[in-house]
Amino acid sequence: MNPSMTSRRPRWAPILVVVAVAAATIVAVPSVREPVLRAAGWALIVNEPVAPADIIVIVPGGGGAEALEAADLVQSGIATRVAVFADPPSGEDHEFIRRGLPYEDAAARQIDQLKWLGVTDVAQIPKADTETEGVAEVLSAWCDQHRFRSTVFVANREHSRRLRRVLDRVMKGHSTRITVQPSRYSGFDPDQWWKTRTGVRIAIVELQRLVLEVLLHPISF
Repeated sequence: MNPSMTSRRPRWAPILVVVAVAAATIVAVPSVREPVLRAAGWALIVNEPVAPADIIVIVPGGGGAEALEAADLVQSGIATRVAVFADPPSGEDHEFIRRGLPYEDAAARQIDQLKWLGVTDVAQIPKADTETEGVAEVLSAWCDQHRFRSTVFVANREHSRRLRRVLDRVMKGHSTRITVQPSRYSGFDPDQWWKTRTGVRIAIVELQRLVLEVLLHPISF
């Protein structure tokens, strides 16, 4: 074999071989498969103690599961106020409105859900980018503006670990302490995600994003 060809072999090639062998082992051995898959599911979910805070915030795009979690936190005395991210119309939304179709505002829907659940004090945060880092940056600026000392950020379960890492990085140097609270009402089940197509899709996408986050930012704080 040409020595120059050997020297050009990717350094990460052995890693791929190890990963492939490990994956084959997991698939072939049932007694190994389920514990590993379960551990992978729980790796996506952060678990932090929740203490009384100045305000509770629902992640952009959060649905009923996050509204339910926020309402439970209010009822348990964690905070009296809840904030949602504004969702003004953009892009094609304006054309639908022009043609007479009512715009379905996600923030308004969340506010209605919260009020129906007994939460009367609801604030709005300026619209944030859909990317996790953009959300964290808008939230940090908003917390600075209102001088909040502590915030509980309610998110879907499968997104909470990556969100925690991004917040650790973005909030460095800011005085607000943010606790990430995964919604217990989320449809993602870390103990059985591989048994449904939706669970598999969610897990694969979020695991890829989490791995990329770790590779790009080995130290997140």
